[in-house]
Amino acid sequence: MSLRHPALPRGDAGPEPSPLLSGRRRDTLPVENVVLSNYIRAALHHATYRLLEDGSYFGEIPGFDGVWANAANLETCREELTEVLEEWLLFRVSRQLSLPKVDGLELRISEVA
Repeated sequence: MSLRHPALPRGDAGPEPSPLLSGRRRDTLPVENVVLSNYIRAALHHATYRLLEDGSYFGEIPGFDGVWANAANLETCREELTEVLEEWLLFRVSRQLSLPKVDGLELRISEVA
C-alpha cells in the first residue's frame, strides 16, 4: 500500500518538514505517515459538535458516513472521534474502498511490489 499526496511527483516529499512532530524528528517519518497525519487533521477540522439535551456531546465529520462519537465532555468526544476516524480509515483501506477527498488531500490505495 502506498499513500501520497496526488500533487507531489513520485519521490518528492514536498517542502522541508518542521523539526518536530509528536516528539520525534519529522524527517525520520516516512512520507506516508506525514500524508496520513495531514489527512486526518484536515478531516477533523471539518468535524461538527453538538451539545445534546442530556448534557453529552455528539461529534461527526460530514462526508465520512458512520464516523461519529458521543461523550460526556467535548474533549473526550474529540478524542473518541479521532479514534473512530482512524479505525474507519483502516477498515476502508483494508477493503480497498475509496476515501473522500479533504481540502485537496486524497489518499489512494495502490499495490506496491
